[in-house]
Amino acid sequence: MDGSSKEEAEDSTFTNIPLADDTDQSSRILYPRPGSLLPKMMNADMDAVDAENQVELEEKTRLINQVLELQHTLEDLSARVDAVKEENLKLKSENQVLGQYIENLMSASSVFQTTDTKSKRK
Repeated sequence: MDGSSKEEAEDSTFTNIPLADDTDQSSRILYPRPGSLLPKMMNADMDAVDAENQVELEEKTRLINQVLELQHTLEDLSARVDAVKEENLKLKSENQVLGQYIENLMSASSVFQTTDTKSKRK
């Protein structure tokens, strides 16, 4: 390939913008032509991308809603566990009081006093 065919190939892809003080062609600046930057997508391709993005957006929205619902459920369950723990402590305390009361009644009653069988036989 000689120098002239190389310049012709460059001219088909790039736009030549000469500088004011440039007199020879060897120091010219070449810029890509706007049409050659990116291939144009067809409308069908763009519609497919839009549909894909819409599906992804709907899936993300569904997942976010599901996560929020699970968070609310977890909060409700956590509050319920706290309430049950509190009720459990209250009932344990009441059981201790009742147990002590029953012991006091039993010790005060003659029915529950221990009897010495050896002393009665003598």
